Amino acid sequence: MTDNRRAFIKKSVAIGGYSMIATGGLLTSPEANAEWLAETTSTDILQQTIKRLFKDQEIIESDKIDIRIPKTAENGAAVPITVTSSLNHVESIAILVEKNPIPLAAKFELSPDLEPVVSARLKIAESSAVAVIVETNEGFFTASEKVIVTPGGCEI
Repeated sequence: MTDNRRAFIKKSVAIGGYSMIATGGLLTSPEANAEWLAETTSTDILQQTIKRLFKDQEIIESDKIDIRIPKTAENGAAVPITVTSSLNHVESIAILVEKNPIPLAAKFELSPDLEPVVSARLKIAESSAVAVIVETNEGFFTASEKVIVTPGGCEI
């Protein structure tokens, strides 16, 4: 009987030790952790977001995208934006805010029967550029506007 109890205790201690090592990260690669850390602390989160969303597609500047957004916003919690486009066959419109912790503010999937017009209210953490990327059957196009967020100030 004491042999069974001892075997049980040995196995329990071994399983507990392995569990602590595995959850403590001692069995993972330091290179993988370094890559993850560099990715999450990078200062260029907007470019990483664009890369993930659009898979390294070429994005062309276009004057056929109209962004209506205040140049100066008193309240960064609710900044109105309206995006229209004269591009043909618009499939989606993505709105990104450069200095937000999560740059993708909105993405609209559009039917070919709809006019390419979208409106939203954005939360903008601090003064930054607002980029719009329009996907058509011919490729990706972009335009951007700079928005200044005044902390409790009056609109200039």
